[in-house]
Amino acid sequence: MEKLARELKKLTGLTLTSRQQAALDIYARELALWNRRFNLTAVDNPPLVQVKHFLDSFSAYLAMQNTPMARVIDVGTGAGFPGLPLKILFPKMRLTLVESVSKKARFCQHMVEQLGLEDVEVLCERAETVGRLAEHREQYDWALARAVARMPILMEYLLPLVRLGGKALAMKGESAPAEAHVAQQGMNLLGGRLQRLIPVTLPGVVEQRYLVVVDKVAATPQQYPRRVGVPAKRPLA
Repeated sequence: MEKLARELKKLTGLTLTSRQQAALDIYARELALWNRRFNLTAVDNPPLVQVKHFLDSFSAYLAMQNTPMARVIDVGTGAGFPGLPLKILFPKMRLTLVESVSKKARFCQHMVEQLGLEDVEVLCERAETVGRLAEHREQYDWALARAVARMPILMEYLLPLVRLGGKALAMKGESAPAEAHVAQQGMNLLGGRLQRLIPVTLPGVVEQRYLVVVDKVAATPQQYPRRVGVPAKRPLA
């Protein structure tokens, strides 16, 4: 993890402690073990995990720095990205992980227990369901998603969860500028406003990455999110 620590410092200015490096070592090891049985991720080669999962997750800090990060929700987290690496980096964060695939949700819960992480809740639910629950609706400083869905769909998953004054963050590839443009009408309808796109270059990764930051400027109308499956079938665009 020493190379990861150097790349993190270069990308964000943050320093990984020895304890955090040890936690990430355990995470990478458990991911590889579980992946042999459950096919959690296409990327499980240790050097690639460090860049394409851990460093990519840490890059969210470029958008989140200098903002409240007390309560964060990660939607469609898969094997815990970006939420769990960020929790390792910022242990005081209260984190909710949302993952509808049970084997991936079980792995996330396993990692929470293995690493002794506090104030982490794992929900094996669809985003549309969580967004209508009073204990989660408009409760979060940040709602995050990485490689989950196209922007017009993703905004209906994320913005209902964000408190007024909070932000949604979509971690996207090179299609991000075009997707963000198409999604702006839906963002506005859901109480969001596109703030900025932050380009991210990861070492050894050819594709340009982007952090798409959306401000929550108005309450989300009560009819959103629509019932499970509808946002994907009829995106707000």
